[in-house]
Amino acid sequence: MNCLIWSDEFERGVKYFLEKAFERASQRNEILCPYRDYKNQHWRYGDVVEDHLLSRGFLPSYTKSTFHGENASSRKTHNPINDDEGSNMRDDIDGLLHDMFINVDAESRHGEGVGERLPEDATKFFKLLEEAKQQLYSGCENFSKLSFTIRLFLFKSLHGLSNAAFSNLLVFIKEIFRFAQIPESFNKAINVIRDLGLDYDKIHACPNDCMLFWKDNEKYEICSVCGTSRWKSVGDASTNASSKIPSKVLRYFPLKPMLQRMFMCPETTVSMKWHANEQPNEGDLRHPADGQAWKDFDHLYLDFSRDPRNVRLGLSRDDFNPFRTMSISHSTWPVMLMNYSLLPWIYMKPEYVMLSMIIPGPSSPINDLDMYLQPLLDELNELWESRIDIYDAKTKQTFKMRATLMWTVSDFPALAMLSGWSTKGKLACPTCNHNTCSQYLKHSRKMCYLGHQKFLPRDYPLRKDRKSFDGKGEHRPVPIYLSGIKVLEELRVFNNVFEKGKKKRSRDNKGPWKKRFFFF
Repeated sequence: MNCLIWSDEFERGVKYFLEKAFERASQRNEILCPYRDYKNQHWRYGDVVEDHLLSRGFLPSYTKSTFHGENASSRKTHNPINDDEGSNMRDDIDGLLHDMFINVDAESRHGEGVGERLPEDATKFFKLLEEAKQQLYSGCENFSKLSFTIRLFLFKSLHGLSNAAFSNLLVFIKEIFRFAQIPESFNKAINVIRDLGLDYDKIHACPNDCMLFWKDNEKYEICSVCGTSRWKSVGDASTNASSKIPSKVLRYFPLKPMLQRMFMCPETTVSMKWHANEQPNEGDLRHPADGQAWKDFDHLYLDFSRDPRNVRLGLSRDDFNPFRTMSISHSTWPVMLMNYSLLPWIYMKPEYVMLSMIIPGPSSPINDLDMYLQPLLDELNELWESRIDIYDAKTKQTFKMRATLMWTVSDFPALAMLSGWSTKGKLACPTCNHNTCSQYLKHSRKMCYLGHQKFLPRDYPLRKDRKSFDGKGEHRPVPIYLSGIKVLEELRVFNNVFEKGKKKRSRDNKGPWKKRFFFF
């Protein structure tokens, strides 16, 4: 602790401290954080504690690790045989509930509050908590009612059991173990999974990415754009509708339940207001709230900015191959949401990143990505215009919450899919936009982008350096930033067409836009 915090010795000491602390004094994969501002009063995960200690150091008065097992007479000892068996047989259901509901205030159940009813999510949590403590049968120590149900669903998913087979399995187990506390049917078991927040909406999509069979189009059998059937081809023409298999299915995870659950933790509620109440105003860029985009938004929408609990989101997406082999060409697209209202050192942590949807493969939707974003756009519009009731576990009151999408985060190729601005060709640079300086190299068959000296000061020597560049001096000013208002004007009459095979549009409009993004 006496070393300089930027030294290698201090970093090694922090890693050794964390190793011993988790060995002796961890609870549900967390330890008390000895960070100077937390003073061993808050439980945090290891990576969060490490970030805090390496950035600000230990609490100065904390010279003996009394909160992290230093006074323990000896290490925890385990019987090797029992340890191996127990680690495989016993599920950490308390940890699962903790991760799903993120420290729901246990006192909310019995607290006086302000006379309001306990919120629905909190009621579900306490119900699950009781089931997690309830033994599967008298004397059973390895499984609770909740853990057994979850393990059965894992078995169902791994081996592809149908719903009917799963229900029959429950009946069979119930006949053998009459006193076992297990769900009576598939429908009752699935309610447990939904309460855990593991449920999602299945929305059928056109195989050619033309439309979603959703809302008014939910009962359509064929795509209204390309005429393709929503079902996979079956050998038996007499197959009834209940056995049809959809060609493409979008998995959508509703946003509102995730936001409601976030406010069930008093600590998270406080961190949601940190940017407005506790953030140092020193002129440094340490949180998105210090950025100009955040400040401009506050100026435009004063009603939204008055309540710091209103949520500001960012959207990101990328593709991956779920088969872990390069020999199979398959691309699946998860869409993630980040809550930038949280503390700057936690809003990118995995436990706070929200999975919004999984766009199926096998190929990239390219410009048709917007078609899949419709459910999210619909929910964001509701969160902006209608607001939703949220229970604040800190004040024990219900308030009206709003949410907005502030920006998107992506790599350069994905920028074209999200914004509609082509990142290929003559006008590929979104910063230079219509003033992009480009030249086609016919022998290498590639575009070359020049003229970057124009971002330098007017009297900079490199602006006059002809030999090192294209033989010309650069005297042009910095390109004018393409504002949102100008983008809307350019795209006002742009007509989107979603369908594979109809990507090309007439070149009357020589601009770089390939589509009008849904969020514009």
